[in-house]
Amino acid sequence: MTRKKLPIGIQTFREIREDNCYYVDKTAFALRMIQEGKAYFLSRPRRFGKSLFLDTLAELFAGNEPLFLGLYCHDKWDWSVKYPVIRISFGAGISRGNAEELAGRIRELLRENARRLGLTLEDASIPGQFSQLILDAETRFGQRVVVLVDEYDKPILDNLTRPDLAREMRDGLRDFYSVIKDQDAHIRFAMLTGVSKFSKVNIFSGLNNLNDITLDAGYSDICGYTDADVDTVFAPELEGLDRGEIRHWYNGYNWRGEAVYNPFDLLLLFQKREFRPFWFETGTPTFLVDMLTERKVFLPKLGHLEASDRLLSAFEVGDISTEALMFQAGYLTIAGEKKRGDNLSFALTYPNHEVRSALTSHVMEAWIGNPHKAEESRFALYDALEINDFARIREIFFSLYASIPHDWYRKNDIDHFEGYYASVFYASFAALGLDIVPEDVSNRGRLDMTVKFNGQIYLFEFKVVEDEAEGRALAQIREKQYADKYRSLNQPIHLIGIEFSKKARNVVGFEAGKV
Repeated sequence: MTRKKLPIGIQTFREIREDNCYYVDKTAFALRMIQEGKAYFLSRPRRFGKSLFLDTLAELFAGNEPLFLGLYCHDKWDWSVKYPVIRISFGAGISRGNAEELAGRIRELLRENARRLGLTLEDASIPGQFSQLILDAETRFGQRVVVLVDEYDKPILDNLTRPDLAREMRDGLRDFYSVIKDQDAHIRFAMLTGVSKFSKVNIFSGLNNLNDITLDAGYSDICGYTDADVDTVFAPELEGLDRGEIRHWYNGYNWRGEAVYNPFDLLLLFQKREFRPFWFETGTPTFLVDMLTERKVFLPKLGHLEASDRLLSAFEVGDISTEALMFQAGYLTIAGEKKRGDNLSFALTYPNHEVRSALTSHVMEAWIGNPHKAEESRFALYDALEINDFARIREIFFSLYASIPHDWYRKNDIDHFEGYYASVFYASFAALGLDIVPEDVSNRGRLDMTVKFNGQIYLFEFKVVEDEAEGRALAQIREKQYADKYRSLNQPIHLIGIEFSKKARNVVGFEAGKV
């Protein structure tokens, strides 16, 4: 097996093919789309290969045959026909975040396309220039035009914390995209990609011919790498790496079809030969953490949500559901679906170990207002759990809660949310990457949390009391006989009851027992 160059950060199809990089052949998807339709929309999280797929389409329509030698499409495409391709990308963003800058950026993109196609644009409105570009390109090349738009939504997403500006961006883009529908007769193929899926009414006004393939099972792996891709294309890179750990860390993104890996994660893993949250570290989800804080989301439930197909598509400025944002950003994925009459709903969960561990760690650090203390507590918790030092575990959490500045509570008004205390407790374990079952259901009731670690079972019940410890947490574990569910495993079972005082804002009761 011959090793090739890892295409880390390369989104250019030509560079990948000419520099002998690894390439996962996605041209079968391209042919299917071209044969079956005309205008498409695809939503995927950041760094999933959307830009590379659009670049592949651009080279295909441009008729650059040498780049496709040996690929699926090579003997199935008419290379004698070359189409004019208009490429629009908002990947660079709009730094100042205003409508004037957006308009200037759009005009710049249209001029760049005109120069590349050997055309000159007249001074006109943005829709007028876009229409002229399409018509003149068709006339010059004698073929209808291909329009490819990458990161169509980035000017809006960059301004979500400033709703008025985000709406300005949305309105400006709506006028621009409407040209694609207006010039339908002169367009051979069109595709728009982005992270979010805004309502067609608000962003694609009149563009009702777009085929949204985001949740089409047959296109689930149009971006990303499948298990088969890893075992074949990247086989030379697997030596010395635990194949099961690769799946555990990075596989699991699913859009109702075959699950995939994020390409960025795998390429960095193969280069650095160590498991780390590479994808998560490329973008700190500040807006997401702020939203989870504002909405007082109960973290143990975050990886066990359910949402309708309508809700997952309802992404609007100033009205974004937690489920839609988490799903479209890539922090939750589809684990199953259920039809209730005419209503379709999806079970959402964390896609893999990387996302669950890194996200809970990030949220925990933000929620206690002291990242250093959060990290210090995590390391100490792991060491104490390894030797079942429950007295030390109590000390760790007492110190952790005591370290949260009172000013942080005042600014965030979250101490009135009882689930906050349990959420921080849960996140401390989840951030360690341990095998956790939150809200563990049995025929006797629902336990707050089960942890499986080091060949042992730990059953946790968490109670919030007004002031003094009442001893109810451990008593409930015994009364409900939660341990019965795990007796057949023949592993040591530990029972831990924790009581937290709202008045003292700290642990006042911590009892441990054993079956």
